Amino acid sequence: MSRSALVGNVTAMLEDAGFLVSDRCAIRPKSFDVAARRGRDLLLLKILANVDAFDGATGLEMRRLGDYLNATPVVVGLRTRDEELEPGVVYFRHGVPVLSPDTAMELFVEGMSPLIYAAPGGLYVNIDGDVLRDEREERGWSLGRLAKELGVSRRTVSKYEDGMNASVEVALELEDMFEGDLTSPVDVLDGADEVREGEPTPEDPEPEDDDERIVTVLTRAGFEVHPTIRAPFKTVSEDNSSEENVLTGHSAFTKAAEKRARIMSSIGEVARTRSVYFVDEAKRESVDGTGLVEREELEDIDDPDELRDLIRERGEKPA
Repeated sequence: MSRSALVGNVTAMLEDAGFLVSDRCAIRPKSFDVAARRGRDLLLLKILANVDAFDGATGLEMRRLGDYLNATPVVVGLRTRDEELEPGVVYFRHGVPVLSPDTAMELFVEGMSPLIYAAPGGLYVNIDGDVLRDEREERGWSLGRLAKELGVSRRTVSKYEDGMNASVEVALELEDMFEGDLTSPVDVLDGADEVREGEPTPEDPEPEDDDERIVTVLTRAGFEVHPTIRAPFKTVSEDNSSEENVLTGHSAFTKAAEKRARIMSSIGEVARTRSVYFVDEAKRESVDGTGLVEREELEDIDDPDELRDLIRERGEKPA
């Protein structure tokens, strides 16, 4: 299956599941392909045939964007170099959850969260330690007795009851032993923090030289500005006075810039943000809801409130 067909299939699946899906980010550089929202859940999705193409820099950018926009970054892919991705399993690459299309279908359409995640050493599940302890005590078994039945140390059983995750083999043995469900699902939509790679939230990148002026002006107007590296927009800027996010870009107003502004508008509709593009010269005030502000207008504004009002006026926030 071609990547384009895969993107189309995943997009159709999300729409069938009730998600509002943005236009595809058919420009470079880009860290994600589409944004999708259903209720409070906002996803930033990278869709790949081979997930080995998902590199560390893209993972860092997706995690940053997830933090800026209160979104969950997700990769949907078919395979690695060595094998197909298993259905019902969450993988992790550079701190981002990775799902096969079948797993994504189960999660987003059928509402079935995966129970298994891949980590160095094999496949693991979350053991509900409280349930395990209750089952053991109901049988009158000591930690030592259960450890002997499992063929592990008493300390290992104690760790299971304290919340340590177990291999799939151990989990199946426990469930067979106690004739009940002892596992809990991986909460992908909350970022799967309990099983993700132990990496801190990435720091903001430094703005590029040609971005510094825009960053300075927005910061002076009271925005908290987060530069991006691999996104269809140059910054995600939070208006501290209203807690609204604004996607911004800037360049000469070319055909490429107009295309970028349209994509920003589509993403903004899904992410519920405003979007504004700063240009050298414009003959209109917006592109599909992305406001256009000339640099000369920007330079003439001294009052931060006036700039915020202009951005709100031009960058029409989607309903």
